[in-house]
Amino acid sequence: MSATRIDQAMARIGSAMERIDAARARIEASKGEAPASPGSSRVMELVNAHERLREEVADTIGELDALIEELEQ
Repeated sequence: MSATRIDQAMARIGSAMERIDAARARIEASKGEAPASPGSSRVMELVNAHERLREEVADTIGELDALIEELEQ
């Protein structure tokens, strides 16, 4: 396995972690705001953003698993 692929994977992981931290900060900042109604577009935006982040994290973990498996061979 080349160092370049490992570096690229690590960069993607770092980027994903930064987005997760930013999302967490936005959630913390919004705690003082009035709660949104269950059917509001803001709630749907948050649900969609969460789903995109979840999928990206799952993809990144899959890449890490593949890299680890390749290193173990």
